[in-house]
Amino acid sequence: MDMSQYLEVFIEESKEHLQACNEHLLELEKKPEDLTIVNEIFRSAHTLKGMSATMGYEDLASLTHQMENILDAIRQKKLSVKPELLDIVFLATEHLEEMIVSISEGGDGKCDVSEVIQKLKLIEKGESPISIAEKKEAASVETVTQPGAANLYDEYEYTILLQSSEQGFHTYEITVTLREDCLLKGARVYMIFEVLESLGEVIKSNPTVEQLEEEKFDQQFMVTIVSMEEEAKVVQKIMNVSEVEKVEAKLLLPEDIERAIPKKDEKVPKELNVEQQETNDEHLEEHLQPVENSADKKPAATKASVGNKTIRVNIERLDILMNLFEELVIDRGRLEQISQDLNNQELQETVERMSRISGDLQNIILNMRMVPVETVFNRFPRMVRQLARDLNKKINLEIVGAETELDRTVIDEIGDPLVHLIRNALDHGVETPDVRTSCGKPEEGNVLLKAYHSGNHVFIEIEDDGAGINREKVLEKAIKNKIISAQAAAELTNKQVYELIFASGFSTAEKISDISGRGVGLDVVKNTIESLGGTVTVDSVLGKGSIFSIQLPLTLSIISAMLVGIQEEKFAIPLSSIIETAIVKKADILSAHSQKVIDFRGKVVPLLFLKDIFQVPVTDDTASFYSVVMVRKGDRLAGLVVDSFIGQQEIVLKSLGNYLTNVYAISGATILGDGQVALIIDCNALIK
Repeated sequence: MDMSQYLEVFIEESKEHLQACNEHLLELEKKPEDLTIVNEIFRSAHTLKGMSATMGYEDLASLTHQMENILDAIRQKKLSVKPELLDIVFLATEHLEEMIVSISEGGDGKCDVSEVIQKLKLIEKGESPISIAEKKEAASVETVTQPGAANLYDEYEYTILLQSSEQGFHTYEITVTLREDCLLKGARVYMIFEVLESLGEVIKSNPTVEQLEEEKFDQQFMVTIVSMEEEAKVVQKIMNVSEVEKVEAKLLLPEDIERAIPKKDEKVPKELNVEQQETNDEHLEEHLQPVENSADKKPAATKASVGNKTIRVNIERLDILMNLFEELVIDRGRLEQISQDLNNQELQETVERMSRISGDLQNIILNMRMVPVETVFNRFPRMVRQLARDLNKKINLEIVGAETELDRTVIDEIGDPLVHLIRNALDHGVETPDVRTSCGKPEEGNVLLKAYHSGNHVFIEIEDDGAGINREKVLEKAIKNKIISAQAAAELTNKQVYELIFASGFSTAEKISDISGRGVGLDVVKNTIESLGGTVTVDSVLGKGSIFSIQLPLTLSIISAMLVGIQEEKFAIPLSSIIETAIVKKADILSAHSQKVIDFRGKVVPLLFLKDIFQVPVTDDTASFYSVVMVRKGDRLAGLVVDSFIGQQEIVLKSLGNYLTNVYAISGATILGDGQVALIIDCNALIK
């Protein structure tokens, strides 16, 4: 069978299961006694193992199999959850992630996982994973359960068997003997298990399924199943498989099972079959539930129909759909222009209806592209855990608003800036436990990662309760690096001082480490966020902590803009940057430090003459007043002087292409309804 058709689904689902493993492992570290969390991790690892084996990725399957063994031992309370154990399991998930990335990039998904597997095996035996070389030989020895011995079950399996009996199922211990001349024992076992699964549910096998597949048995093995079929039919079905010499079935009665349940002080059998766990969760959920509803199967059907309401769509298809709709928006604008020129009532009514419908369609398409920021936030808990251990700090990461949605284009870009800001908060912000204690703070520092909607923007905040930003230290470093003069530094407000840390090459770290101190990071954060049409600001209280706030547009493709005229040319200013518009008389304009300014609601606001900035040819300059668009970047304001206001319009943002890169204060262009091209002004670049 060609498995390549399932590759994309395999990659996506594998990423989801690995993310679930990471999240639950972090949860388990906080609640080491909670076995429900272990069961969730086991379920994800088990599913991943099955998918990997089916797709033929052996390294993936073998590593997840060994992870299952560890998780199973924790479930059986043979192992306790300790930081050393979790470190190895986290290491295993990192290897799994590397293999999935390799597969997604067209690789073979192979990775040397022997060392991690050996460590997991040593942990499973209750030994220290430190000295692998010395114990390698012992760790590789496998004990094969002798076939023919009575099957031993743990308490959980006995509970399943007992519940199955109460639901009217028969429990059989079946001993199968293959012929002496059987050549392909593994193939025969596979065929027998196919028959058994058609008759009921396999609870356990002895030897284990892995040992049976590897033909590590003589001619005989034992399987325990629960089934609604009669004993004679079960035996006959198995005997129909070729090269089976003998089949013996033993019916276990409910009282036999009840008597055999281990008491609390009894030892649970040491050798547990991993494959038994494949059915532990599934029996109760998938097998026993239908029995309870045997008279009415509708609940199961309803559950299936609910699950099929979601489909996976390749992001490239959504991009194509978006591009087509953008062309439709341009044509819609053209039709609106034509209907106004012709002044035909029927045409105007039709265009208005089309505008409403296309507006609804636009909302649907934009919502389809929306992705929760959770997809980015999910990577941070494990990163914070590891960094906290590396820095010898105690840090609690709290995530709020992970369900907040952003356009996929924005989501793809904000990951790295957030990584920089969180690493900065951990390294520079939160103090070590001894320093925090001496300052009267709790040993554990807190970092809050928060996302929320406000208007047409999404805000992401990173807040810590650490040392805050030292104004004097920042100014000293800024003056030393010649970022600012000593005279100018004295006039800066606290907020202006804090923003100096975004300067290229700026760092207050005393020494360079692999975490920070090289002066790269925050300048990259600022440049990336501003390239997305957003802003980043910082505020801090010395000794109390800092807060970084990122403002981002909901989407980058179709935006609302104010069309303005500058002499004979048209420009577009994004509404997200505009505060209001104003008409200013030339007589009201003042000068300060060779800069034209106005008094706007008690604030001195600089004026920027766009016709001069963009070198627009002047054809008429006789007006006695200026049309001003007030725009904001963070806390800073500016007035953009234009010649006329044309009106608000939804526009499609198009790039200027490879030949016009890095054009000052221009973020792109759009095609208007009359076919003209209007440049889109980048307000962030204009406001200094």
